[in-house]
Amino acid sequence: MAKTEMTKRDKEVSDKLQNVGTEILKQVNKGEGPTYQLPVRTLNNVFFDQKSKTIKLGDKMSQRQFLNVAHSRKFMQTILVAAEIRKVIDEQATVSIRDLYYALKHTIAGTDENTFEEQGESDPVIEDIEASLDLLREELHLAASAKGIIAGDLKIKDGKDMIDLTKMGSGGWSVPSNVEPDKLEIKDLDAEYVLFIEKEAVWRRFNEDQYWKKEKCIILTGKGQPGRGERRLAQRLSKEHKLPIYVLTDADPWGMYIYSVIKQGSISLSYSEEKLATPDAKFLGLTTMDVEKFKIPKEVTIKLNAEDTGRLKEMSAYEWFKNKEWQKEFQNMKDKNYKLELEALSRKGIRFITETYVPEKIKNKDFLP
Repeated sequence: MAKTEMTKRDKEVSDKLQNVGTEILKQVNKGEGPTYQLPVRTLNNVFFDQKSKTIKLGDKMSQRQFLNVAHSRKFMQTILVAAEIRKVIDEQATVSIRDLYYALKHTIAGTDENTFEEQGESDPVIEDIEASLDLLREELHLAASAKGIIAGDLKIKDGKDMIDLTKMGSGGWSVPSNVEPDKLEIKDLDAEYVLFIEKEAVWRRFNEDQYWKKEKCIILTGKGQPGRGERRLAQRLSKEHKLPIYVLTDADPWGMYIYSVIKQGSISLSYSEEKLATPDAKFLGLTTMDVEKFKIPKEVTIKLNAEDTGRLKEMSAYEWFKNKEWQKEFQNMKDKNYKLELEALSRKGIRFITETYVPEKIKNKDFLP
């Protein structure tokens, strides 16, 4: 099979990786100890940027030095990973991070030492390369397992295939890990907003009721904590196509944290959040204040446990949750001492969530920022 022609972006990424090797070779030729510079990826180098409204990595840098005994193994691993990734890109292939680990794991000639003992050593090196080169792992041709599902009135050009998302049946279309513009084109989009739903079961209710067709929207789920593919696709729909993003989760600290990851990003991926976060996203619900507003029976609520209250306290202190609307919701959850799941709305009727709850909240612009 003939090799696919490299895209302009792939060429740029390949060149970035080549430059890493070129710079190290220059150091060696000058008689210097090879050094690789990378951002410090610790909590004290992470901040919330008020301008972009995303979590970002600060400007503190560190050095990985080959001639430093404490660094030499990690330095070797970094160069191995960078070289292998460049080979994968140049061959126009895509591999999983598990594949990459096994491709590089071997015993170093003349020693009893292995390059890697476990995948827990190679995964952080991938993140180091992402952070130091300002790239997403998807741009490095590293794939995650497909997780999210999407449906709506749009077509997707995925490679040579044109996929009509109105004809995906009850299962929807599985969102790939790499949704970068050079890999996936959004075509013939006819929607007014994106509904980003926390749970797969709830997404299936919306799909079965053909909510996306009746309400002219895109329905998307990450099946819990969304993967990078779903988050990046939501960002593209927001930035490139100016669609509002409404997030629908459980009324508990965990669902609300999922919303914050979609909107502001996560601390662990602070080095790439400008490419993943969607700062204009709005929280549609569920909230504990909806219990009285929509007359939801109290018996479907769930008492908060110690883990919930601890998480709630932690989230209340986040800079991006300090506005009065969120503080009021957190205080109400604490005062009422309960949480509730989206499925609790079924007590009001199987289709209450698709026919009344969501349409009414959108019509009334009843969002949390």
